[in-house]
Amino acid sequence: MGEFVKAASASEIAPGQSRLVILNGKEIVLFNIDGEFFALDNACTHEEGPLAEGAVAGHEVTCPWHGAKFDIRTGEVLCDPAYEAVARHNVRVTGSDIEVEI
Repeated sequence: MGEFVKAASASEIAPGQSRLVILNGKEIVLFNIDGEFFALDNACTHEEGPLAEGAVAGHEVTCPWHGAKFDIRTGEVLCDPAYEAVARHNVRVTGSDIEVEI
């Protein structure tokens, strides 16, 4: 089990938006979906495309390189060309701070 690390302030990520953060040397993308925060590794499991630059629609993020889609809540693959889930990280909000378990 990892430790929770402050990643951002809740006010920095508007609903429907994402933000790339680097925590302990690891690229993590934070998503705000209707006021609920989620965190995934930034690299698509197909060819490591930057998910932080992907389009967000509902609970899905689309890799900007080849169109693989992932469920932001779970990291699960929703369509090809990726076949492996992207790593998901536990998130909690403490006061106004978004904290991610690393």
